[in-house]
Amino acid sequence: MKSHYSPVHLIFFLLLLVFLLILIQLELLVFAFEKLNLSPGLGMIILMSSLFGSAINLPLFRIKADISVSQLLRQEYRGIIRIPMQPFHNETLVSVNLGGCLIPIALSAYLFMTSGLNMPVTLLGVAIIAAISYYFSRPIPGLGIGMPILIAPISAALVGLYLSPEQSAPLAYISGTLGVLIGADLLNLKSIPRLGAPHASIGGAGTFDGIFITGIVAALLT
Repeated sequence: MKSHYSPVHLIFFLLLLVFLLILIQLELLVFAFEKLNLSPGLGMIILMSSLFGSAINLPLFRIKADISVSQLLRQEYRGIIRIPMQPFHNETLVSVNLGGCLIPIALSAYLFMTSGLNMPVTLLGVAIIAAISYYFSRPIPGLGIGMPILIAPISAALVGLYLSPEQSAPLAYISGTLGVLIGADLLNLKSIPRLGAPHASIGGAGTFDGIFITGIVAALLT
Protein backbone atom coordinates (compact mmCIF):
# COMPACT_ATOMS: atom_id res chain seq x y z
CA MET A 1 0.00 0.00 0.00
CA LYS A 2 1.45 3.35 -1.05
CA SER A 3 2.05 5.79 1.82
CA HIS A 4 0.36 9.21 1.71
CA TYR A 5 3.34 10.68 3.54
CA SER A 6 6.60 11.77 1.93
CA PRO A 7 9.86 11.61 3.98
CA VAL A 8 9.74 15.39 4.42
CA HIS A 9 6.22 15.28 5.81
CA LEU A 10 7.05 12.38 8.11
CA ILE A 11 9.96 14.39 9.50
CA PHE A 12 7.63 17.35 10.03
CA PHE A 13 5.16 15.06 11.77
CA LEU A 14 7.85 13.72 14.11
CA LEU A 15 9.10 17.23 14.89
CA LEU A 16 5.53 18.25 15.69
CA LEU A 17 5.18 15.34 18.12
CA VAL A 18 8.49 16.27 19.76
CA PHE A 19 7.31 19.87 20.06
CA LEU A 20 4.10 18.76 21.77
CA LEU A 21 6.03 16.50 24.16
CA ILE A 22 8.30 19.39 25.10
CA LEU A 23 5.28 21.55 25.84
CA ILE A 24 3.88 18.82 28.06
CA GLN A 25 7.19 18.52 29.89
CA LEU A 26 7.18 22.27 30.52
CA GLU A 27 3.57 22.03 31.73
CA LEU A 28 2.47 24.67 29.23
CA LEU A 29 -0.24 22.49 27.72
CA VAL A 30 -1.74 21.84 31.15
CA PHE A 31 -2.43 25.55 31.55
CA ALA A 32 -3.38 25.94 27.89
CA PHE A 33 -6.01 23.20 27.93
CA GLU A 34 -7.45 24.65 31.13
CA LYS A 35 -8.07 27.84 29.13
CA LEU A 36 -10.20 25.70 26.79
CA ASN A 37 -11.95 23.97 29.70
CA LEU A 38 -10.29 20.67 28.79
CA SER A 39 -8.27 18.28 30.92
CA PRO A 40 -4.68 17.78 29.67
CA GLY A 41 -5.42 14.16 28.80
CA LEU A 42 -8.57 14.99 26.85
CA GLY A 43 -6.81 17.84 25.10
CA MET A 44 -4.03 15.58 23.87
CA ILE A 45 -6.54 12.97 22.73
CA ILE A 46 -8.36 15.60 20.68
CA LEU A 47 -5.13 16.90 19.11
CA MET A 48 -3.92 13.43 18.20
CA SER A 49 -7.39 12.37 17.01
CA SER A 50 -7.49 15.41 14.72
CA LEU A 51 -4.07 14.61 13.31
CA PHE A 52 -4.68 10.93 12.64
CA GLY A 53 -8.34 11.55 11.73
CA SER A 54 -7.14 13.63 8.79
CA ALA A 55 -6.64 10.34 6.94
CA ILE A 56 -10.38 9.50 7.20
CA ASN A 57 -12.80 10.99 4.66
CA LEU A 58 -16.51 10.20 4.70
CA PRO A 59 -18.08 10.44 1.20
CA LEU A 60 -21.01 12.85 0.77
CA PHE A 61 -21.82 13.28 -2.94
CA ARG A 62 -20.32 13.52 -6.44
CA ILE A 63 -20.06 16.57 -8.69
CA LYS A 64 -19.72 16.40 -12.47
CA ALA A 65 -16.67 18.24 -13.75
CA ASP A 66 -16.69 21.15 -16.20
CA ILE A 67 -13.18 20.31 -17.39
CA SER A 68 -11.94 17.40 -19.48
CA VAL A 69 -8.97 15.22 -18.65
CA SER A 70 -7.06 16.68 -21.61
CA GLN A 71 -7.51 20.22 -20.25
CA LEU A 72 -6.34 19.36 -16.75
CA LEU A 73 -3.08 20.92 -15.58
CA ARG A 74 -2.23 19.42 -12.21
CA GLN A 75 -0.28 21.15 -9.49
CA GLU A 76 1.39 19.73 -6.41
CA TYR A 77 0.26 20.87 -2.98
CA ARG A 78 2.67 20.58 -0.08
CA GLY A 79 1.09 20.50 3.37
CA ILE A 80 1.19 18.34 6.46
CA ILE A 81 -0.66 15.64 4.54
CA ARG A 82 0.54 14.79 1.03
CA ILE A 83 -2.21 13.61 -1.28
CA PRO A 84 -1.03 11.30 -4.09
CA MET A 85 -2.22 12.04 -7.59
CA GLN A 86 -5.23 9.93 -8.52
CA PRO A 87 -6.86 9.26 -11.89
CA PHE A 88 -9.59 11.72 -12.84
CA HIS A 89 -12.79 10.48 -14.49
CA ASN A 90 -14.74 13.72 -15.06
CA GLU A 91 -16.36 13.81 -11.63
CA THR A 92 -15.31 14.82 -8.12
CA LEU A 93 -16.17 12.92 -4.96
CA VAL A 94 -16.89 15.42 -2.17
CA SER A 95 -16.20 14.10 1.34
CA VAL A 96 -16.06 15.40 4.88
CA ASN A 97 -12.81 14.93 6.80
CA LEU A 98 -12.94 13.48 10.30
CA GLY A 99 -9.89 15.24 11.74
CA GLY A 100 -10.27 18.55 9.93
CA CYS A 101 -14.06 18.99 10.02
CA LEU A 102 -16.14 16.73 12.26
CA ILE A 103 -13.87 16.78 15.33
CA PRO A 104 -13.32 20.59 15.17
CA ILE A 105 -17.08 21.18 14.80
CA ALA A 106 -17.83 18.96 17.81
CA LEU A 107 -15.13 20.65 19.91
CA SER A 108 -16.33 24.11 18.82
CA ALA A 109 -19.86 23.28 20.00
CA TYR A 110 -18.47 22.04 23.33
CA LEU A 111 -16.33 25.15 23.82
CA PHE A 112 -19.23 27.47 23.00
CA MET A 113 -21.48 25.78 25.55
CA THR A 114 -18.88 25.73 28.33
CA SER A 115 -16.96 28.99 27.82
CA GLY A 116 -19.65 31.60 28.38
CA LEU A 117 -19.20 33.16 24.94
CA ASN A 118 -22.25 34.99 23.63
CA MET A 119 -23.70 34.25 20.21
CA PRO A 120 -23.19 37.68 18.52
CA VAL A 121 -19.47 37.83 19.36
CA THR A 122 -18.96 34.21 18.29
CA LEU A 123 -20.79 34.70 14.99
CA LEU A 124 -18.82 37.89 14.33
CA GLY A 125 -15.54 36.06 14.94
CA VAL A 126 -16.54 33.21 12.63
CA ALA A 127 -17.69 35.68 9.95
CA ILE A 128 -14.39 37.60 10.07
CA ILE A 129 -12.27 34.46 9.69
CA ALA A 130 -14.61 33.11 7.00
CA ALA A 131 -14.13 36.30 4.98
CA ILE A 132 -10.35 36.19 5.44
CA SER A 133 -10.24 32.49 4.52
CA TYR A 134 -12.35 33.04 1.42
CA TYR A 135 -10.04 35.86 0.31
CA PHE A 136 -6.82 33.87 0.80
CA SER A 137 -8.04 30.44 -0.33
CA ARG A 138 -7.31 29.36 -3.87
CA PRO A 139 -8.24 26.51 -6.22
CA ILE A 140 -5.50 23.95 -6.82
CA PRO A 141 -6.07 22.15 -10.16
CA GLY A 142 -6.26 18.41 -9.71
CA LEU A 143 -6.47 18.59 -5.92
CA GLY A 144 -9.06 20.98 -4.48
CA ILE A 145 -9.04 24.15 -2.35
CA GLY A 146 -5.99 25.30 -0.41
CA MET A 147 -4.88 28.31 1.61
CA PRO A 148 -1.66 29.47 3.34
CA ILE A 149 -1.10 27.54 6.57
CA LEU A 150 -0.56 30.46 8.98
CA ILE A 151 -3.39 32.75 7.82
CA ALA A 152 -6.07 31.12 9.97
CA PRO A 153 -4.06 30.68 13.21
CA ILE A 154 -2.75 34.27 13.24
CA SER A 155 -6.08 35.81 12.22
CA ALA A 156 -8.04 33.74 14.74
CA ALA A 157 -5.65 34.64 17.57
CA LEU A 158 -6.03 38.36 16.80
CA VAL A 159 -9.83 38.05 16.55
CA GLY A 160 -10.00 36.22 19.87
CA LEU A 161 -7.81 38.77 21.67
CA TYR A 162 -9.68 41.75 20.22
CA LEU A 163 -13.31 40.60 20.45
CA SER A 164 -13.18 38.73 23.76
CA PRO A 165 -9.90 39.06 25.71
CA GLU A 166 -11.20 37.03 28.66
CA GLN A 167 -12.37 34.19 26.41
CA SER A 168 -9.76 34.61 23.68
CA ALA A 169 -8.71 30.93 23.56
CA PRO A 170 -12.14 29.35 22.91
CA LEU A 171 -13.15 32.17 20.57
CA ALA A 172 -9.91 31.79 18.60
CA TYR A 173 -10.52 28.06 18.19
CA ILE A 174 -14.20 28.38 17.24
CA SER A 175 -13.77 31.29 14.84
CA GLY A 176 -10.57 29.83 13.37
CA THR A 177 -11.85 26.35 12.64
CA LEU A 178 -15.43 27.16 11.62
CA GLY A 179 -14.29 30.23 9.70
CA VAL A 180 -11.89 28.17 7.59
CA LEU A 181 -14.46 25.46 6.95
CA ILE A 182 -17.02 28.02 5.81
CA GLY A 183 -14.79 30.49 3.99
CA ALA A 184 -12.25 28.21 2.37
CA ASP A 185 -14.25 25.03 1.82
CA LEU A 186 -18.02 25.60 1.73
CA LEU A 187 -17.95 28.95 -0.10
CA ASN A 188 -15.62 27.44 -2.70
CA LEU A 189 -17.75 24.39 -3.49
CA LYS A 190 -18.83 26.21 -6.66
CA SER A 191 -15.24 26.04 -7.91
CA ILE A 192 -14.91 22.27 -7.60
CA PRO A 193 -16.37 21.37 -11.04
CA ARG A 194 -13.61 23.44 -12.68
CA LEU A 195 -10.69 21.93 -10.73
CA GLY A 196 -10.55 18.49 -12.28
CA ALA A 197 -9.95 16.95 -8.84
CA PRO A 198 -10.96 13.30 -8.36
CA HIS A 199 -11.58 13.99 -4.67
CA ALA A 200 -12.32 17.10 -2.58
CA SER A 201 -12.52 16.91 1.19
CA ILE A 202 -14.18 19.50 3.46
CA GLY A 203 -11.57 20.11 6.16
CA GLY A 204 -9.08 17.87 4.37
CA ALA A 205 -5.70 18.51 2.77
CA GLY A 206 -5.40 22.12 1.68
CA THR A 207 -7.29 23.52 4.68
CA PHE A 208 -6.51 20.86 7.31
CA ASP A 209 -3.07 22.36 8.03
CA GLY A 210 -4.54 25.73 9.00
CA ILE A 211 -7.33 24.17 11.07
CA PHE A 212 -4.97 21.87 12.97
CA ILE A 213 -2.43 24.60 13.74
CA THR A 214 -5.26 26.96 14.71
CA GLY A 215 -6.21 24.46 17.41
CA ILE A 216 -2.67 24.42 18.79
CA VAL A 217 -2.35 28.22 18.73
CA ALA A 218 -5.76 28.64 20.39
CA ALA A 219 -4.82 26.17 23.12
CA LEU A 220 -1.66 28.17 23.85
CA LEU A 221 -3.41 31.55 23.71
CA THR A 222 -3.44 33.28 27.10
